[in-house]
Amino acid sequence: MKKFLMLLAFAGVSAASMAQSEVPVLKHSVATNSFWSNWFIQANVVGTAFYSNSENSMNLPSSPLKSFRNNLGASVAIGKWFTPGLGLRTKVNGIWGRAVISDVKEENSPSKYWQANEQVLFNLSNLLCGYSDTRVWNFIPYVGAGLARSMTYDRYAIGLQAGILNTWRLSKRVAINLDASFGAHENDFDGITWQEGQEGGRTSLKWRDRDLNVELGLTFNLGKATWNKVPDVEALKALTQSQIDALNAQLADEQAENARLKNQIANHKCPEAKTVTVKETTVAPVSVFFNIGQAKIASKKDLQNVSEVAKIAKDQNKKLVVKGYADAKTGSQKFNTTLCEKRANALADELVKMGVARENIEIVTPNIADELNPVSYNRRATVEIK
Repeated sequence: MKKFLMLLAFAGVSAASMAQSEVPVLKHSVATNSFWSNWFIQANVVGTAFYSNSENSMNLPSSPLKSFRNNLGASVAIGKWFTPGLGLRTKVNGIWGRAVISDVKEENSPSKYWQANEQVLFNLSNLLCGYSDTRVWNFIPYVGAGLARSMTYDRYAIGLQAGILNTWRLSKRVAINLDASFGAHENDFDGITWQEGQEGGRTSLKWRDRDLNVELGLTFNLGKATWNKVPDVEALKALTQSQIDALNAQLADEQAENARLKNQIANHKCPEAKTVTVKETTVAPVSVFFNIGQAKIASKKDLQNVSEVAKIAKDQNKKLVVKGYADAKTGSQKFNTTLCEKRANALADELVKMGVARENIEIVTPNIADELNPVSYNRRATVEIK
């Protein structure tokens, strides 16, 4: 039995390594999902091999393929992925089994049963190779614990379970799944009670009632079945740096022009020529970004651009317009309206710290938007010269 399980695990890991190396996967970070996203349900046909603790002294063949161990059943499950690599699943399986006391199928007692397990799933394909919403195959080990009941013998038993779930993507909503698991239960689950003096005692695995299950079925994804990318921080840094460079270049040009005009006025020989019009600097809106549902500026580095805008506004005695945004795809209208105001006020507070008078700051909200992609880019506040 141990050799069979080790062989199964080794084959799965080896195949996973080969499959992942054949298909290039684009790695990226993803944002935390909402409660209603990334749920799934499963329905399977189950083949079960049962190992009764009462057969230890009978020297029976341990192969799970022997007909005296096998029976068919069914399972259903519901679960949720909290991250691309970590999820929980509640699964119920059973219906038909047997208490094995002989290698003659007809001599073994039939047993109707069910078992319910809560399982922690680890998607190693996403954890090791990076998340991809188009990956065909996912390799998912899991561990769990739960309660089983033999309806034939009116017995309840606590048990542990471990297994490997493999899924093959057919579409965004549907996948084929192949699940292999091993479970160990309290030793009277098969209707035969453990006797004092038995070799190994109550804690030995060989004196537990065990089952090996192979399940084949379908997975149906519910709600949103993919994950949003988080903002590309490096891209944002490059964008803001280009804004700073353009702003500095424009400011240098205007300063040179102002100096030229001042010199022209000072050296002008016409008494009536006392004033000239000086061009004013215009600046594109500068953004600062926030985490989902938050009104605290995510990175103080964003304020480097804001300080340049504040300096120009003070030099030219200009007013500033601050707008707060929230992405339209997250939260209710009421929540997002309040969030827009908080984000705008947070940016306004920073401008005041930079020396801009509060009366020179105009706040415009709400600005609930979805024009930027990905949606997380809409979680921002902007400042521009009026």
